[in-house]
Amino acid sequence: MADERTASNVPLEAGAKPAQGKRARAARPAAVREGSGNGLWDRPQLLNLIADTLMVVGAAGLGYAAVAALSRLPVYPLREVVVTTPLAQVTTAQLEYAARSSLRGNFFTVDLDDVRGAFEKLPWVRRADVRRRWPGGIEVRLEEHVASAYWRVGETGDMRLVNRYGEVFSAASNAKMPVFSGPEGSSGVLLAKFDEFSGKLGPLGKQLVGVSLSAREAWQLKMEDGLTIELGHDQGKAPIDERLARFVGYYPKARAQLNMNVAVVDLRYPSGFALRPIQVEPSGKQESKKGK
Repeated sequence: MADERTASNVPLEAGAKPAQGKRARAARPAAVREGSGNGLWDRPQLLNLIADTLMVVGAAGLGYAAVAALSRLPVYPLREVVVTTPLAQVTTAQLEYAARSSLRGNFFTVDLDDVRGAFEKLPWVRRADVRRRWPGGIEVRLEEHVASAYWRVGETGDMRLVNRYGEVFSAASNAKMPVFSGPEGSSGVLLAKFDEFSGKLGPLGKQLVGVSLSAREAWQLKMEDGLTIELGHDQGKAPIDERLARFVGYYPKARAQLNMNVAVVDLRYPSGFALRPIQVEPSGKQESKKGK
């Protein structure tokens, strides 16, 4: 008996192929929902980060406000400044001035750098160490300059001081010390050479009281009796030490033989030295000067 089940009577469009035993499934469009995962409120990690940032900023603001309020309150006021080092040059009045001009705020808010700078501006202070001293004080340790010589400033002739480290500083002194002069920045060299020259001139029994270095590096020495020693430059064939040793060895005998008062000794010669006597003015000129 023939099977009455036949293919569909729906005519096929031109060029269409009949189904191969399975029905074709139509593609279904993806479901789209309004407000899906792209909004800020659907991103919990970003919300947590923003919240943490706001908390940090708020805490910092509160801390700043608390510190500012504390600095205006009379809490832990500064009551004393204690200088822990014995002082030889700095006066009590100078210490009080430095303290009054720099102490602002209370124990916690005072600026120690400002206090240190105020004390280091004092004439005889080389360095200052400042720290807080509980509960209401400031502790100060001062290092004073120890003057070793005077420093004559170039063209102006103003006098400053040289400490034992060869540093130039400004302060007043009436102590008996040698006088240095030379190019800026050479004070340390002159201090070292002063000790060296003093040792070499020791056999003469005269004290060295002045050392000068010209811009061309020529040396000049001044003795306590007014004698000037021209050393000049350090020469390769005739070093300064060699010429100075020759002078020390022969000068007493030469001066005795010549029987004159020497004003200048010129050691710039490689194999000897020259003596220049003190110029004595005629008595007539001296009397005319007195009459004026």
